[in-house]
Amino acid sequence: MPAQRTTPPQQLSAPAGPALASGGARPVRFGALGTSSFGGRRVLPAMTDCPQTSLVAVAGRSPERARRFADRFGCDAATMEGLLERADIDAVYISLPPSLHGEWTARALHAGKHVLVEKPIATTAAEARTVVELAADRDLVLRENFMFLHHPQHEAVAAMITQGRLGELRAFRGAFCFPPLPEQDIRYVPELGGGALLDAGVYPLRAAAMLLGPGLRVAGATARVRRSDGLDLSGQALLVSPSGVLASIEFGFEHTYGSSYSLWGAGARVTVDRAFTPPAGYRPEVVLEEQDHVEKFTLPAADQLDRSLTGFAQAVAAGGAAAASPGETRWRQDAVAMMELVDAVRTQAVRVTVDG
Repeated sequence: MPAQRTTPPQQLSAPAGPALASGGARPVRFGALGTSSFGGRRVLPAMTDCPQTSLVAVAGRSPERARRFADRFGCDAATMEGLLERADIDAVYISLPPSLHGEWTARALHAGKHVLVEKPIATTAAEARTVVELAADRDLVLRENFMFLHHPQHEAVAAMITQGRLGELRAFRGAFCFPPLPEQDIRYVPELGGGALLDAGVYPLRAAAMLLGPGLRVAGATARVRRSDGLDLSGQALLVSPSGVLASIEFGFEHTYGSSYSLWGAGARVTVDRAFTPPAGYRPEVVLEEQDHVEKFTLPAADQLDRSLTGFAQAVAAGGAAAASPGETRWRQDAVAMMELVDAVRTQAVRVTVDG
């Protein structure tokens, strides 16, 4: 058996969270488009608690549901079009069904609003390119709310790679799977942008791009699709990086829960569990396995949703210069690259028809 060591967290420190804006600037005033369960359960409460953001109004496809959200969060209820016309809103948070993300992101940008949109930014790469170019032309901040990207555990892994702890990288494997959803869930509705690839598959795809860099290509894919309408319930994809690192991803909502990735190098392998949805109070454990020993790095807890909101608010507060900065340009480029991978997985997938 290899020896096992536990390294104190200070020996593998995670970067500090985003700094608060200076000068006592007022919070970024949000309007919420959409009354999703996730938005109501996680994002809108965090938005009202975050010192750098405030929730001014909410609108959705159901006026009654929008009114219930407004009463709950102490803000105004509005129509979707009316919300975009309000002068007291700086930015729009979009949690509509995925099929509406591209359309309403474009409408919000045309109205002069910054946009934080739930993943995916759109349902195709072409649609993603359209909204990204519009944001750049108008000097507006546009980000996908991929919260896990803001968790410092991934920066700790990236530091391991940079420091040569893994040796030359050989492979990446990532998975995000969870049990079946209630029958009425919109993720089972193809015309609303449902399906496992857009809902779960984008997480390990984005993690692979985050750690292996740009230029990933899809080498093959499979999908289990519902016989009645072709909706994808789960799938796999094989990718390769420009430097020859092989990547394998798994996704779906017909499994027991799993949210993890690992990187395998010539000298060691590192594994991250609870990679995409760690609770705010969770202290991540990064496991490094070498030939003759195992090290476990316990990192400080971090609230990835609060970090996402804070980072977005700081970019908005910085104005047009931030929207045109290399960092914001990278956010937009990554969003398009993500949807290019999604399109390629769809195109190449060998489909297995199942009852469901």
